[in-house]
Amino acid sequence: SFASFAHSNMVRPFLLVLFSCIVAVSYGQAPIYVWPQPQSATQGTAISGLAASFSMKSSSSTPSADLTDAFARFNATIFDHRAKGDASSSAITGLLVTVANFNVPLQLGVDESYTLSVPASGQATLQANTYYGALRGLETFSQLIYFNFTTSMYVIPNTPWTIKDAPRFPHRGVLVDTSRHFLPIPMLRRIIDSISYAKFNVLHWHITDIQSFPWQSSALPRFTMAAYSQNERFSDEDIQDLIEYARKRGVRVMMEIDVPGHAGSWCVGYPDVCPSPTCTMPLDPSSNTTWTLMTQLFKELTSLAPEGLFHLGGDEVDMSCWTSVARVSQWLKSHNMNNLDAYRYFVEQAHAMVGSHQRTPVNWDEVYANFGKTIDPNTIIHVWRNLAYVQNATRDGFRVLVSPDGPWYLDGLGTTWQQMYALEPSTGITDPKQAALILGGEACMWGETVDSSVVMPTIWPRAAAVAERLWSDISVNSAASAEPRYAWFRCLLDQRGIEAGPYKNTQARTAPPGPGGCYTQ
Repeated sequence: SFASFAHSNMVRPFLLVLFSCIVAVSYGQAPIYVWPQPQSATQGTAISGLAASFSMKSSSSTPSADLTDAFARFNATIFDHRAKGDASSSAITGLLVTVANFNVPLQLGVDESYTLSVPASGQATLQANTYYGALRGLETFSQLIYFNFTTSMYVIPNTPWTIKDAPRFPHRGVLVDTSRHFLPIPMLRRIIDSISYAKFNVLHWHITDIQSFPWQSSALPRFTMAAYSQNERFSDEDIQDLIEYARKRGVRVMMEIDVPGHAGSWCVGYPDVCPSPTCTMPLDPSSNTTWTLMTQLFKELTSLAPEGLFHLGGDEVDMSCWTSVARVSQWLKSHNMNNLDAYRYFVEQAHAMVGSHQRTPVNWDEVYANFGKTIDPNTIIHVWRNLAYVQNATRDGFRVLVSPDGPWYLDGLGTTWQQMYALEPSTGITDPKQAALILGGEACMWGETVDSSVVMPTIWPRAAAVAERLWSDISVNSAASAEPRYAWFRCLLDQRGIEAGPYKNTQARTAPPGPGGCYTQ
């Protein structure tokens, strides 16, 4: 029985959470300690050990290199103790993985569904239509396995299991900001590892902003004159390698170059693109250099990043410089434009540039708020200011991403995980056609007060709340029910070397209040 498994030393602290919680999301007799919660699961009451010969295998006679690499990663993640194999007839002998099509590219809407079956004894099976669905299933399988310190065996409680799962939304991301503070490649890799554990599938890379321009463009090398230092830079090869690292873990990398605002760092290497030395933003529409650099920049970045979405920012555009700088003001007058017309012109030109490289533009919600249905209908609106824009933009036929400032902004250190969990992306929408236009959302780790020393405990464990709301069924919405699993997942992250802060903290990234166990703080 599961109760006998509970007597092992390994799970005793865990049980303080697991069995004292009256309200728990459950199927059958016991809660499902998987994060995010699967769409459908059944379980039994047996405890099955893993045989000494346990291995993960592909059913294909020619398994993909990606899947072989994934097996090695998951084996290293799961099996970090010296263990005895279960020699009994109830042992789990292996996991056989079947992928229908290994050649499906990683893009928005890729099939991430899977079916995982774990018998009480014998061979477990995992079936998926794509490699990326298999990754999600492997993550779920990894979370079912525990090490029993009493028997020195790896075990799976509550067998047999049958889990059928798929994400609610196709776009589930975490934004990182490498302009306000530089985050080196090893840290970005660790962030990618960590978000894959919660089945996030997008790293939104806000790579440049006002404060610095860390990308060392091959075509436009003077941009990195605005890097913080010689060492705080990304080469083209760094970007390509990180994107491939992420792809192997089922994570798309969506690049953001924010125009025409948030581009003051451009002036350092290319002063001609800014209205004046003292009035640097928005970018100068009267300068031919502006359009030349944007064309070259977007061409280079789309050649490095295969992701089909290209984020163009477009937010917080203070147009007063266009009026106050005589040269720009005269250009506007000669083109029969006011400030808002020039803003629209920037948006349209940027859309055309990325569109010429078969990329779909994404803009923050100011673009929709200012121009509504007149912009390219293929534009994806990234809502951050007011959830009313989700209702309005979907009513007008636009696809949207949801990242509300406050609830899903991780730099708000006083925002609790419960507040993040309470946010429903489709709030106020009753029309199924509008709801279908919500692609998902992101937890945003803006970098003003975050560098490598604190980024992990600022993201984790709170981002897990966003991950579950984007993956699990809409009915999975009770923070009280989720809390024991949330505590468990926080400790799982810690066990995997991810610096997730105490889950009971009311302020993110603060220290534990005193001595105590992971599952109780």
